[in-house]
Amino acid sequence: MLKQRLTNLAANTEMNAHSRLLDGGFFDIYDGTQPATADDAPGSDTHLLASLQFGPRAFAAAVNGVAAALAILSDPDAARTGTATWYRLMQADHLTAVEDGSVGRSNANLVLNSQQIQQHAEVSIDGFVLTASKS
Repeated sequence: MLKQRLTNLAANTEMNAHSRLLDGGFFDIYDGTQPATADDAPGSDTHLLASLQFGPRAFAAAVNGVAAALAILSDPDAARTGTATWYRLMQADHLTAVEDGSVGRSNANLVLNSQQIQQHAEVSIDGFVLTASKS
């Protein structure tokens, strides 16, 4: 059986539409257990550690199915101390979820130099990309 594969045009169109959902949105970082789906609310064992914000335009135009985040505004005052284990990307209303992902020091959707976040510390992300699966 042949695999379904996207052209660059289709992958770029998918990523550009996805990334526009995040214009002015939020990059929330949590501890605890990531929900089963991005449509599920965070469980009672999770806590919001930090909330960063995308600019009015969150991502550059996709190239080869990859959209790179433009400036992500740091959270100058982390909400609480904990170990970052997952994130949720939210629309600008800070109510509508777009996607979830894992957080780690390697082999994660968001790689941080330290998963330990301290309350009142500044939290920043230097770079982040969204990628369409082309094959």
